[in-house]
Amino acid sequence: MRRILTSWWLQLLLRLLVGGIFIFSGAVKLSDPKGFAALISKYGLVPDDLLVVVAIGLPLVELLAGLGTLFNIRGSLETIMTMLVFFIAILWFGLLHDLDVDCGCFSVKEQGEQQSLRTAFVRDWALVAVTSYLIFCRRLKINSPGFLPATNLTEEK
Repeated sequence: MRRILTSWWLQLLLRLLVGGIFIFSGAVKLSDPKGFAALISKYGLVPDDLLVVVAIGLPLVELLAGLGTLFNIRGSLETIMTMLVFFIAILWFGLLHDLDVDCGCFSVKEQGEQQSLRTAFVRDWALVAVTSYLIFCRRLKINSPGFLPATNLTEEK
């Protein structure tokens, strides 16, 4: 089991998954910045003067962080982790205030208002777990990008 959990292939697969999710999410939002700005305004957390900046800037950061994660660029996973924590806080706000809004995670119009918020909340926590694992694995590496250090699995007698 340890060999699987420290597998370079597992890390690559998870990096592709997380990076792909953020690339897709950012690209979808960038394709309709007006719709995304309208969705953001429903949360009531961003001043109207900043809606356009947030509606373009946030998806752009998502897209770039996703690409950085695919290419294993330093800081990309940390950027994704920061965004996930931010998204979870926003979703929690929406759930606590019983907002009747879409999540807006992957499209301007998602599956079902409050249920969408709950689904996104759980999904983002799962992404936090995967991203934490990837960050942890990266910190274990010793001077060889893409590989984990060899470990001594034999017991001392």
